[in-house]
Amino acid sequence: MNAILILFLFGIVLLVCEVFVPGAILGSIGGLAMLAGCILAFQTYGAAGGALATLAALGLLGLTLLLEFVVIPRTRFGKKLFVQSTSGSTTQPPVAEPASIIGQTGEAATPLSPTGYVLVSGKRYEAFSRDGLIPKGAPIRVTGLDNFRLIVTKP
Repeated sequence: MNAILILFLFGIVLLVCEVFVPGAILGSIGGLAMLAGCILAFQTYGAAGGALATLAALGLLGLTLLLEFVVIPRTRFGKKLFVQSTSGSTTQPPVAEPASIIGQTGEAATPLSPTGYVLVSGKRYEAFSRDGLIPKGAPIRVTGLDNFRLIVTKP
């Protein structure tokens, strides 16, 4: 009985420590300790004792996760521990405003096969050609925007 309780307590302590040391290593070891306690309970006390230990382990696990993810983040200590803010920024500015660029015409600054560079209103943009190969200097029309490039076709 003592070994089962020690394994359960060790597992719970490691699950709680997972809050402070992220990476899932301590939590995984804690879960394995609780599993070992359940296996030991099955061997020592049979099916009824093992089932009771498994229910207790699941209840303790649920309680630990509830405290970890619901209760602690609402406390003053938890607000210092967990990241609450977002940056609200992007890694790269948008290629162009869709309303101002879609429908514009320009020319291929490099061959588009199917990607390359185009000049539209004096600005150079990376582009993707839906029409396949477009030679350098050929006229193009902007039909849309992708993540970081224009979508162009032959006019």
